[in-house]
Amino acid sequence: MPIFEYVCNKCQGEFEKLVYSSTKVICPKCGSDDVKKKLSTFGMSGLATPFSGGGPSSGCGSCSKSSCSGCH
Repeated sequence: MPIFEYVCNKCQGEFEKLVYSSTKVICPKCGSDDVKKKLSTFGMSGLATPFSGGGPSSGCGSCSKSSCSGCH
């Protein structure tokens, strides 16, 4: 079940809620159901290199050139 972030249109309170498919979301601060789902960002940790695999340069990890015969 995903956790979504919401903002209440009545009191401007922000909160998170674990939401099932038919859950009615109510603001815990004022009790209003006039809430809006926020656009959330997510983060990832534990990765040593970016998803592109090569790090900051376009070369491989075994040399300092931007391209070499040992890459790929």
